[in-house]
Amino acid sequence: MAKVVVVFHSGYGHTLRMAQSVADGADAELLPIDADGNLPTGGWETLAAADAILFGSPTYMANVSWQFKKFADASSKAWYAQAWKDKLAAGFTNSAGPNGDKLATLTALFGLAMQHGMIWVSQGLKPSNTKAATRNDINNLVSYSGAMAQSPSDASADAMSPGDLETARLFGQRVAEVTRKFRG
Repeated sequence: MAKVVVVFHSGYGHTLRMAQSVADGADAELLPIDADGNLPTGGWETLAAADAILFGSPTYMANVSWQFKKFADASSKAWYAQAWKDKLAAGFTNSAGPNGDKLATLTALFGLAMQHGMIWVSQGLKPSNTKAATRNDINNLVSYSGAMAQSPSDASADAMSPGDLETARLFGQRVAEVTRKFRG
């Protein structure tokens, strides 16, 4: 069985909620980055044992959170040893605006994966972009490179769109399926 790990930082609970949906779809282990940018005890070993790693961060100022960036910088030891080479990777993000420069965050996550020699898994979902589409539809924010969600800045994580959470779940499911195919 393929081992999938979701490593993420969440500042206000929205990205945590998204990470939980991704993990539900992938039957994955959640590995939170704390408020100081650190992994829990055994976190690096968990990532070393993974077949696929999903990276998640809120989008702050057109990039990952500083806590996620600290984790990414600390992954240089794994990079030096090529510990994540040929593992599958994917990414997801959330911000308050419908756009909010989320693509810049996904590009940062993609760049991290490429630095490590990982193999990126796309979203694999068609967009909900017809005039009949609603905010609660799957892939309503129309992303192909990774899962995106939008949550109002003045609302709790409970206010997240059911469509965004289902998109995240389906994304996790896709990563798990591709991992099983890839790992044979």
